[in-house]
Amino acid sequence: MIHVKLIQYTGEPEKVISAAAKLCYSNAGVDDILDGLDRDGIERFLNLLMDMGHESPVEHASFTFAIEGVSRSLLAQITRHRIASFSVKSQRYVREGQFSFIVPPEIEAVPEAKARFLQSMQEDQQAYDELVEILIQKHYQSCLAEGMPEKKAKASAEKKAIEDARFVLPNACETKMVMTMNARSLMNFFRLRCCNRAQWEIRDLAEKMLLLVKEVAPTLFYYAGPGCVKGPCPEGKMSCGKMQEVREKFLGGEVNGKVNRH
Repeated sequence: MIHVKLIQYTGEPEKVISAAAKLCYSNAGVDDILDGLDRDGIERFLNLLMDMGHESPVEHASFTFAIEGVSRSLLAQITRHRIASFSVKSQRYVREGQFSFIVPPEIEAVPEAKARFLQSMQEDQQAYDELVEILIQKHYQSCLAEGMPEKKAKASAEKKAIEDARFVLPNACETKMVMTMNARSLMNFFRLRCCNRAQWEIRDLAEKMLLLVKEVAPTLFYYAGPGCVKGPCPEGKMSCGKMQEVREKFLGGEVNGKVNRH
């Protein structure tokens, strides 16, 4: 099960962004850039930016998430969002002894499919363990032959073994990561990954992340979500056809903020 925490973010993110917007649209200098930025002033500048589509000031706020309970398949998707920073559990340095894995809901729902899936995971684990042991013996002997001390030879042999044995591990293998994005990149992430057409796992993660940032920056992320939340569906003929339902979900339902934007 996906578990995500917002572990750090720019202090007063909406105020920082509003200050950047104020510098763009007024004669304010650096000494008075924060003057008058009460709640009303902040909302006024944020709404101005959103209405104009002027998103560059939004980059001044960043958010850092700790994420676990996701698959390596999701990792391949999320790292396509290039304006972000990632730190991921390494299969090169961390031995996968009885690895955890993600079971897709559609497989979970069909007993026959789930049984075959679990069998496959067991077979992958067995293959991984066998490869690790075979390769450890090979590298250990090589290290000793090179004159390496026994303790160091064992450590080096295991590291080299798991580096290659990991190739047999499945996309379902569970991973963990820390990810940082600025608010503008996050909005793009939500537009793509909260969409009904996004893959189920990354959509689930995106919705959980959106709820977290709405708690600390509700005005900024009021219209965050799939593209159809504000405007026509960008998917064209590939649309899910549920635009009204999606808008209700993100603006007034289960993925909503704490403010009413006027």
